[in-house]
Amino acid sequence: MAWFGFSRRWWRLVLQSVALFSVCVALIVGCGAPQSTTDTSSPAADAGGGRITIGTTQKVETLDPADAYTIFTGILLYNMGDRLYTYQPGTTELVPQLATEMPTVSEDGLTYTIPLREGVKLHDGTDFNAEVMKFSIDRFIQNGGDPAFLLADLVDSVEATSDYELTIRIKYPFAAFPAVLSFWGVTPVSPQAYEIGEGSFKPESFIGTGPYKFASLSPDSVRLDVNEDYWGEKPANDGIDIQIYASPANLYNTFRTGGLDVAYQTLDPDQIASLEREASSGGWEVIQAGTTVVNYMTLNQKLDPTKEANVRKAIAAMIDRNLINERVFQGQAEPLYSMFPTSFDIYKPVFKDAYGDGDFEKARTFLTEAGYSESNPLTFEVWYPSASTQRSIVANTLKESIENALPGLVTVAVNSAERATLSEGVDNGLYQTVLLNWYPDFYDPDNFIQPFVTCDQGSAQTLCEKGASQGNGSFYYSQEANDLVKQQRAEQDSQARNAIFDKLQTMVADDVTYIPLWQNKDYVFVKNGVEGVAIEPTQQFLLWQIRK
Repeated sequence: MAWFGFSRRWWRLVLQSVALFSVCVALIVGCGAPQSTTDTSSPAADAGGGRITIGTTQKVETLDPADAYTIFTGILLYNMGDRLYTYQPGTTELVPQLATEMPTVSEDGLTYTIPLREGVKLHDGTDFNAEVMKFSIDRFIQNGGDPAFLLADLVDSVEATSDYELTIRIKYPFAAFPAVLSFWGVTPVSPQAYEIGEGSFKPESFIGTGPYKFASLSPDSVRLDVNEDYWGEKPANDGIDIQIYASPANLYNTFRTGGLDVAYQTLDPDQIASLEREASSGGWEVIQAGTTVVNYMTLNQKLDPTKEANVRKAIAAMIDRNLINERVFQGQAEPLYSMFPTSFDIYKPVFKDAYGDGDFEKARTFLTEAGYSESNPLTFEVWYPSASTQRSIVANTLKESIENALPGLVTVAVNSAERATLSEGVDNGLYQTVLLNWYPDFYDPDNFIQPFVTCDQGSAQTLCEKGASQGNGSFYYSQEANDLVKQQRAEQDSQARNAIFDKLQTMVADDVTYIPLWQNKDYVFVKNGVEGVAIEPTQQFLLWQIRK
């Protein structure tokens, strides 16, 4: 079985850990209603017109859906394009978009037949049909962009079996495949404007089918115009003007003085706290929601001292997540006790149940069992990306907390490396522990477990020599975990899948392959009089719902 590739994912999580603090994540499993300023069920019914001005500090690296692999460009593509499947606004329900039904799946779980919507035109007037969708998926795979592995490792063939029927054959059964098809880059583009060819990208334009047309791009602005010929619900505004700021301070000051309708991504904790305090007098509203960005510590099972299970358990017991949340994030994060985010129905606080939260007596017991004492103290390293101020503070907070609680018994050595060096070192197993985070690619719990516990090549003796856990720096090897992941991927029954996920999250806690630390919270600041702004349960930002 071919697992999804991991090296590009790791680069993505390091890059974004440096760039982002409060983040909107596109494709993650979550539950519940969105945090919203108003009812967004039918924005077009009360469209007030006018263009919406949005401020951000995020940069546009590329608008080519076959190469876009950062959060902000994903938001733009989500609003300019459509996908075969998407999520009903305000819910986590996967529904057809350019497909007319959920796919028909063959008995062996390998063939997906998808009926397509008729009467849809791309922004350049090209008719949408099965050949256009096949072209776009083939291009996503063959052009070799950053997200190409999402389909390249999974899809065997794509055929237009009629004008409006697409048939996709995958290499192995995968129940979450429709969720993968909701990824922002799996969107139709015009064969008249794009071509298939490795490395052939169009980073500064976009021609798709969505409710907005690309209008212009510069280093400090993006302009989206309404697609007047859109087949679906029309935007509730007259277009979107996005201003890109060089610093959080510039974004903060411009919004605070009334220069923007919406401020989103990314403000510093002090600025967020200030805008929250002044909201009632300042003329704006604060929208807050949890994200499913998982921040965690990876523990290397090939190196001393973290190769010893009781040492890993002791470190898990030492972690004081509430202290981290208050001291580092001013309460703007959420303690996390599983590798599954709290928005999953399957989430259980397995690490809290097993190890407590800053339970230093329990840590002392584990260390005693491992043979450590004041006369034989434990020293372990914590590494982080050197450009991440946030992780620097977390690492040093952990050091101070642990050394104060266990003086003479534990010493924490805090180290950093620039991201290329850190990436290579993680792959090669050079670090005992590393602070990382995870931005999932699609909206299914599989994407929070497979990248952490599976291994393509290894054994219980050698640990993981090649595969996801090796790329994540833990080198964890468990044939049982490999088998369970394979089983849940082939299982179409959701309750049966959830039972498997439950076993897997318990295994992660028992083996302490990783230690979950916190989840980010997401913030949007909205001027009074602007409505329809919502952070979706999927963490998407639906620009077409915003109105004045």
